[in-house]
Amino acid sequence: MSIDETLSSSGLSRIPQYWDRRYVKNIDKLSKPLYGVKAERDVWMTLRDGTRICADVFRPDADGDFPALLSWSPYGKAIQSMKRGPQPPESLVFDHSLEAGDIDFFVSRGYVFVIPDPRGIGQSEGEFYGIYNPQEHEDAYDVIEWMAVQDWCDGKVGMVGYSYFGIVQMLVAAQQPPSLKCIMPLSFTDEYYQHGYYGGVGNTYMSMYWELCPANAPVPWSMKMYSKEEVRRRMAERAKDPDMAVNSYFQKILTTWPPTYHSFYLDYLLHPEEGPFWAQRSARHMLDKVKVPVFLNSAWSPNGRWVTPLLRAFNSDKLAVPKRVNVEDYGELELPYRSMNEECLRWYDLWLKGVDTGMMEEPPIKLNILGSGYRYEREWPLARTSWKKLYLRSFGRLRWEPDAEADITPDAFVHNPPNISSEVQSLTYTSEPLTRPMEFTGPIGLHLFASIDAADANFVVKVHELYPNGERHYMPCFGALKASHPIVPEESTPWLPVHDHSKSVPVKPGEVREYHIEINPSGKVFMPGHRIQLEIKAMDPNMSHKSSWTGKVASMGPIPSAASICYRVYRDAKRQSHLVMPYIPGTPPENWVQSFD
Repeated sequence: MSIDETLSSSGLSRIPQYWDRRYVKNIDKLSKPLYGVKAERDVWMTLRDGTRICADVFRPDADGDFPALLSWSPYGKAIQSMKRGPQPPESLVFDHSLEAGDIDFFVSRGYVFVIPDPRGIGQSEGEFYGIYNPQEHEDAYDVIEWMAVQDWCDGKVGMVGYSYFGIVQMLVAAQQPPSLKCIMPLSFTDEYYQHGYYGGVGNTYMSMYWELCPANAPVPWSMKMYSKEEVRRRMAERAKDPDMAVNSYFQKILTTWPPTYHSFYLDYLLHPEEGPFWAQRSARHMLDKVKVPVFLNSAWSPNGRWVTPLLRAFNSDKLAVPKRVNVEDYGELELPYRSMNEECLRWYDLWLKGVDTGMMEEPPIKLNILGSGYRYEREWPLARTSWKKLYLRSFGRLRWEPDAEADITPDAFVHNPPNISSEVQSLTYTSEPLTRPMEFTGPIGLHLFASIDAADANFVVKVHELYPNGERHYMPCFGALKASHPIVPEESTPWLPVHDHSKSVPVKPGEVREYHIEINPSGKVFMPGHRIQLEIKAMDPNMSHKSSWTGKVASMGPIPSAASICYRVYRDAKRQSHLVMPYIPGTPPENWVQSFD
């Protein structure tokens, strides 16, 4: 069948490059755009505790009952159905909270699409307790069961959406609402502490939720965990932290009472170490409670920690359900999110309409190898990985062989606190130009022999690709570590260290220690003439902060130390600092997706 005939039979406008003609089947039986869209706005429902929340319901303009999709987040329902065309990140009106999904695409194909305002958001009653709070897991359960008994629903419900709308799905599925039949998180992390405190290093990334969530009654979850007196005590104590005391943005949050200003980021600041607050928001602790089919999707991305949690959840024996994984490229992100529409349709048609789309016959992992295309794998890390060490050497060199001499003077740089300098000091180590294509797909570990002249410090590291003209190119490889957070040797591998982030053990100033630092996984082929570069520093602000008078905190990134700290990095025969790189020596041809064109 030709592409034109395939499109005609499917009702689709395109056949995605990630569809494989060997596995995709019954395209002619996929749900087709047969319906108009009927919008019912401000539909009220009552949760189990009597709180009333408001939703927008979009359904086919036809009699009958249909499967339904729940799209859940605190970003506000009203904006999700705006008509203004897809917006790329460079657009002045780009909004990362437009992530509910493509309403018209699914409703026209016979699905009901429901977008509520959670309690305390938009018009809904009640108090908003911050992102991913345990109350909303229970509330989403109630909404799913409400949807299932409406006269427009056939009793089957799935969940849909990207980013927040995706991460929350596993948390809701763990509540086991009887009418939930499948989920498809289009962006996912299983551990929210590491998402915000990657390697234990605080990040201002989470501060954005204040502008994303239109809360009408914000209350920090800490007010439910502790007494008022304890919350005030914790706020006062945290405000004394030198890294907090130097920053007026943090001081505003930590000195406002009642604590309704930036309530979730207050929770974040009050919980700098892993513990119950974060566990309540982390699917990693609930995987065994999930009983419905799961399709996990994320992207190679330098912003946040995505691929390791995605594949860790997939690998877990606790997630004993039909499951699939896709890792894509964020390079052409547009919102509202539509890039996975066709794959979503295959998944929902399979589990909500009983159409055998061939999806469960495919190998379970699909990766978009950057610059090379999609292929299938059956395990992670890849069994054929050849772990290669790239050694740090003097004169900023990165080489495949370690230095032969011992006791070489270390490299050094000094971090200056943000209130006296905006310059970012760093060390860089660069490989020789590659002589042949080399693929690196998998986790990356940095083993760094270093000393600091303080009891604690932040390590921030990046792996770059350098083009022959010297330009640094997009690489999703970012890592961080709070020096005081100890490693857990029995759970670690050379390429994926595990640390105990529930406690801080002060470092002895001047002591040379081996720090094991996790770096976001790579999935890329490096071409001949290109080089690999490692960058080590103590902070990593967005350079746009230099031209901005406002919103400085949003550009801060990893929260800088308020102390001057001297870092020394050792790289000789006795102390072989090195990267562990996931070299893939070859891939069987049949692993590559054989697209329809």
